[in-house]
Amino acid sequence: MTKTTKLLTGIMLVASLTLTACGAKNNNNGGAASPSPSPVASPVETETASPSDKVDGKGFKFGMVTDVGGVNDKSFNQSAWEGLNKLKDETGAEVKYQESKEATNYLTNLNKFVRDGYNLTWGIGFLLGDAVKDAADKNPNAHLAIIDSVVEAPNVASITFAENEGSFLVGVVAGLMTKTNKIGFVGGIDIPVIKRFELGFVAGVAAVNPDAKVEINYTGAFDKADLGKAAAASIYNAGADIVFHAAGGTGNGVFNEAKERNKSAAADKKVWVIGVDKDQSLEFGDDVTLTSMLKRVDEAVYRVSKEMIEGNFPAGQITTLGLKDNAVGLPETSTKNVPQDVLDKVEEYKQKIISGEITVPTAQ
Repeated sequence: MTKTTKLLTGIMLVASLTLTACGAKNNNNGGAASPSPSPVASPVETETASPSDKVDGKGFKFGMVTDVGGVNDKSFNQSAWEGLNKLKDETGAEVKYQESKEATNYLTNLNKFVRDGYNLTWGIGFLLGDAVKDAADKNPNAHLAIIDSVVEAPNVASITFAENEGSFLVGVVAGLMTKTNKIGFVGGIDIPVIKRFELGFVAGVAAVNPDAKVEINYTGAFDKADLGKAAAASIYNAGADIVFHAAGGTGNGVFNEAKERNKSAAADKKVWVIGVDKDQSLEFGDDVTLTSMLKRVDEAVYRVSKEMIEGNFPAGQITTLGLKDNAVGLPETSTKNVPQDVLDKVEEYKQKIISGEITVPTAQ
């Protein structure tokens, strides 16, 4: 397999990539209408395409298969769907999703798009890796792409992110803003991509506040808000005032727990949540969302799909997107709750990571 050696200099600023976890209700056959994507704050500016930049995608069909978190997970599945909706709005391409209720649905859903002649079929999430590999091997003329996993096949584009880098930065925020020196991390399933979130976060906290302790709790699911709520309750009960989640739909329960606590809490006992993938303050509010670790799944899905229309699909290639690509980081809304001196410190560490002065751990 060919591995991309040159990363993007700005995922929103490059017209063609080397590459280069929305919200619509299911219909009876598991597909969906294509609503306009909800607004998502971004650490980079979005360019407006000129008429000459417009790409005609009419006649192209793009399918997306979610993991068990579903398209309304308020996280990476939803972000991916927003990317396809942007593609539809700008090019006229047809887009559709299939929700996976359980792991056994992955291959079935992927194969449905392949059989129906879709130009590109997306698998969203690490858990779809084996199914994407199976579909790709058995359908060598089909084109597939996957988020958060590497599938070694000549007809698959693999897109991963340096979640550890962005998580380091929100760890800096948590380490500098905790009042109790007790912080929490709620993960979904203990898989490499979520481990990167955890390790980066813990490293960021330690870099600025070695006295702070981070309690780790993996729920074992991406679609169980009740488990997220219980995990957050346990961590908050132990004295934590900030919890970062990387748990997809399970993380919605973390927000629910924090909101309930803050209803009756004194101002100095308020608890916070650090969101993931999207700017989750747009969904859960500034009163409980300290900041979020943005992961631009939407832009990666949009750009690679657009490349398919342009005839430049990066088949068989791997890309990892991080801070230097503006693919992870904090949303602009962070200024609402994070003081400027803390944001200045975040920027300082960001530049150190980009320059290579700091290497953020990816594995234990």
